[in-house]
Amino acid sequence: MAWRGCFMKCAKINNIPAQFLCPKSSRLTIHPQQRCGFRKAQRQSEKKRGLREETDAGEAEGQKHAVPPLPGKPPRKPDRLFRPLVFTVGAVPTPFQFTGCSFGTAAILQYESVKSRVQMAMEEAKEKRDKLREGHNTTYWHNWWNQLSHFQKQVILVMSVVDDWWSGLSEGQKTVTGIVALNTLILCCWRIPSMQRSLVKYFTSNPASKTRCLPMVLSSFSHYSIIHMLANMYVLWTFSTSIVSLLGREQFLALYLSGGVISTFISYVFKTATGLLGPSLGASGAIMTVLAAVCTKIPEAKLGIVLLPMINFTAGNALKALLALDTAGLLLGWRFFDHAAHLGGALFGVWYIVYGNQMIWRKREPLVKFWHELRNKPTSRPRPGGGGGQV
Repeated sequence: MAWRGCFMKCAKINNIPAQFLCPKSSRLTIHPQQRCGFRKAQRQSEKKRGLREETDAGEAEGQKHAVPPLPGKPPRKPDRLFRPLVFTVGAVPTPFQFTGCSFGTAAILQYESVKSRVQMAMEEAKEKRDKLREGHNTTYWHNWWNQLSHFQKQVILVMSVVDDWWSGLSEGQKTVTGIVALNTLILCCWRIPSMQRSLVKYFTSNPASKTRCLPMVLSSFSHYSIIHMLANMYVLWTFSTSIVSLLGREQFLALYLSGGVISTFISYVFKTATGLLGPSLGASGAIMTVLAAVCTKIPEAKLGIVLLPMINFTAGNALKALLALDTAGLLLGWRFFDHAAHLGGALFGVWYIVYGNQMIWRKREPLVKFWHELRNKPTSRPRPGGGGGQV
């Protein structure tokens, strides 16, 4: 994981100032108070008019000062953390508790996935038996291919190559492909000036903003810097095969989404406690959860640096180094990264492998049983042409 140092000098990873969220050449200027909890910059004429009015009022009341006092640090409001706390890890599984709902939904999706795979395997076996009985009509397909145009043949060949590439991917890489595509889409949306107001509101997490819960999820799929996104997605792609083979696709998605929300909440707590409020975005918190989970589950695995393949180290030592780095950044007040989010995501990944899997995922049987009974419950319909009563 030492490759991260190559990108740290070029990208602003998790904690970016509001003035860099939009380029200077853009028509839309994102001011600090556009529904994101910051102070709005006043025009020069408004400042002069405000100073003139306060000067007149001060002279009328016998006051000596004409310039208003400069504002200090933003006020600390711990009550702002109540709704994010309930949204993250509420006392009971409710629709407002994201972590519990994500793992519950993952358990149901796993049930549906296993059921569909069994049905698909049965249908494929039946089709193979039918083909063996009827035999292959190669003449029909040869004539069909000759009737196609050159463009149609090229499209079919390209689709065949894409299908071969997709079939060669692991289950983890197939799962991460959707995450990479979604992050790329949000990155492109940041380049559209008319969408930047909404992106700042919903795709950047800030405890000073009026909208605090939904950005805890959406900010994990938001990147403004291309290098930032490439670095995060490379790490996620590298560890996707290992984590999905260990946990499964559905449990991995629940862990990834929960890690993003919990890491953002830890960032909220740190920013509120220190008064250093500001927007953050990026998938680093969720990726740190995945990385810590893999390093905790397989601590003896060998890792290396991309640009220095001759240097190897164990996954356990890499995790300790990352935890020490983020802890030092948190204590020393480094502002280049959101170290609180990194540290929170990593600690959640360690906790889930050690305790959380036993406490949450292995106790999903009652929920799956309830869903099975609800799904297979027979529906009583009245007979056509008859009454609704029973005989």
